[in-house]
Amino acid sequence: MARPRLFDEERALDAAMRAFWEKGYEATSTQDLCEATGLGRSSIYNTFSSKHDLFSRALSRYIDTMTGIQLEILQDERRTPGDRVRALFARILESEDEYRGVDGRSIGCLTVNTTVELAGRDPEFARMIDRDAAVRLTALRAAIEAGQRDGEFTADRGAEALARFVNAVIGGMRVTAQGGADRATLESIAETALAALLA
Repeated sequence: MARPRLFDEERALDAAMRAFWEKGYEATSTQDLCEATGLGRSSIYNTFSSKHDLFSRALSRYIDTMTGIQLEILQDERRTPGDRVRALFARILESEDEYRGVDGRSIGCLTVNTTVELAGRDPEFARMIDRDAAVRLTALRAAIEAGQRDGEFTADRGAEALARFVNAVIGGMRVTAQGGADRATLESIAETALAALLA
């Protein structure tokens, strides 16, 4: 009997994640969550206890999914380090296209959006974002170090600084896409960042 409820709970969590992703935490009302999940207010609060808890679980799910995809790309030793970073930028470009609305604006990245909206005010969400950033930076740094050893990436800067640079560029691409920048603009940003890495 527990299995159907688990399935429904996962589906509701995905729907809530999308609602928060599109509107942000503060602007997403309980009614918005009811409409997105198909659940009544009592069902939402019986299952998730609070809006804060539901957002925490939705953010965790987003991080697990999106960071998992990025780690898979960055840790793929069948590719050269340069190809891994190129593939990472390609994935960012694809996701911005995938989540672009009819107005031409992307909904961006839930972790970037949450950083801007809540990280300075909510210690729990700040810790989640910090942990996620540390994981992604570790993988980026490892790929860049491998590229520096191979002579593919510049050694003029440390791998940590270059990893933070790439991470900041990706965050900037997400925000730029939210502002309505088209794919060609985002590709130009990615190409400039890659050129800065190459030896």
